[in-house]
Amino acid sequence: MTLTAATHEASAPAPRSCAGCTACCVLPEIDALQKPADRPCRHCSVGIGCSAYDARPDLCRDFLCLWVTGDALGTHWQPSHAGMLVYRQGAQLTVLVDPARRGIWQVEPYAGDLSRLAGEAEAEGGYLILFCGETVERIRPHAAPASRP
Repeated sequence: MTLTAATHEASAPAPRSCAGCTACCVLPEIDALQKPADRPCRHCSVGIGCSAYDARPDLCRDFLCLWVTGDALGTHWQPSHAGMLVYRQGAQLTVLVDPARRGIWQVEPYAGDLSRLAGEAEAEGGYLILFCGETVERIRPHAAPASRP
């Protein structure tokens, strides 16, 4: 999945920070930097940050990790801990999974959270797409369990 610039609005200052997380420097493909997916950017010091931070391209400046910018994701979604990066691209909610953590998105609490996020995205006319290495999956909300009499 190629990272593209997107316009985002934030209603309040982000209560979270990157704090050494470099998932956005590793997981997405970034054409402007000739960076393939799942490999660190040439400016990335993994676990530390960007060595070209002040001169980074607008694409990197404009990137907004959903874990940092909102409260839709619990603390367990911190990208360097979860091995997943979540962000919006227009109507698409994108999840990039570290191939070294391939099945993490299929276990709780992540599987339930992804189902919920997929439902919220669909309710707004959007959808959730997950990328893990060469695997691309559209995540759909789980059907609500039938109520019992």
